[in-house]
Amino acid sequence: MYFLGIDIGSLSCDAVLIDEKKNILSSSVILTGAKNIESIARAKKNVLDLSGILEKDIGSIISTGYGRTRVKERDGAVTEITCHAKGIKHVIPETRILIDIGGQDSKAIKLDRDGNVMDFAMNDKCAAGTGRFLEAMARALEVDIDELAELDKGATSDLVLSSMCTVFAESEVVSLIASGTDQKEIAKGLNRSIATRTSSLVKRIAKNVDGLTVSMSGGVARNKGVVKAVAESMNIEKVHTPDKPDIVGALGAAIIAFERMK
Repeated sequence: MYFLGIDIGSLSCDAVLIDEKKNILSSSVILTGAKNIESIARAKKNVLDLSGILEKDIGSIISTGYGRTRVKERDGAVTEITCHAKGIKHVIPETRILIDIGGQDSKAIKLDRDGNVMDFAMNDKCAAGTGRFLEAMARALEVDIDELAELDKGATSDLVLSSMCTVFAESEVVSLIASGTDQKEIAKGLNRSIATRTSSLVKRIAKNVDGLTVSMSGGVARNKGVVKAVAESMNIEKVHTPDKPDIVGALGAAIIAFERMK
């Protein structure tokens, strides 16, 4: 028997298929787009095709993310906070502080030794520091979003954006480019601004993270520059990231599907 987790976010629709030993058989990350019902169907088809598993052999489906109620065949819908906590416990079990930066919001989650959620804080009032924010900044810098991840290499200035509002920050980036500021310095300033905002979010749930393993999930965790800046902002040696940070929520949903069935 197999178990499917589907995470429908504002930017991507992620799916993970696991077996009864919680092994990941396949995963899929696609753009959500305007028609999330179609995206859900595609993500589901992708994991089935990649694994060679038939739909009739899926024992349970759990959905998560802002569009979780759009999964018609779900056996349950669980919040992304719970699912990300469950997923990170599976891939980085020592995690005590989890930072999840998605497409439209940021979360800081405090976990106990068993991976249970003890406390959390969210920034969901604007897109500042999220995936959509980085998309806008990449657009202003005229680079691909994937290029932005390592664009700050070699930067030496202490530039920090004065605004984290997506609209104003984009205008500020355009002005910096016009004044001749190097792309890598702007990218470094962007990362530092996001990191400062993120560390403030973490302080709402843990004033001191000394000795605690800090991990990061969500699509933004693929941006090495942001991850490094967050570690520096929190004055810690490293922020841990799984190999596929974007599927952590879907993985957690799949594990919950397995646990509920058992």
